[in-house]
Amino acid sequence: MPESRSRKKAAYIPPPEKSAGKKPNPPWFVPVMLGLMLLGLVWIVVTYLSSSRYPIPEIGQWNLAIGFVLIIAGFGMTTRWR
Repeated sequence: MPESRSRKKAAYIPPPEKSAGKKPNPPWFVPVMLGLMLLGLVWIVVTYLSSSRYPIPEIGQWNLAIGFVLIIAGFGMTTRWR
């Protein structure tokens, strides 16, 4: 009786290894993040207490915008914190 031909099986190629995960943040990341948030808070408090005479008297109420931008930059960094 004739023997059936065996089928060739495709060689198994394992999938490429995935990376071990996301890399941790550099050591300066958290201090800069917290520093930006605290600096923004201090900037706003000083602006209110000095009636816009400090930190930069020429820009008046724009000092508040600078403080809020610093705080927002700090909170923006929290989205990248691992």
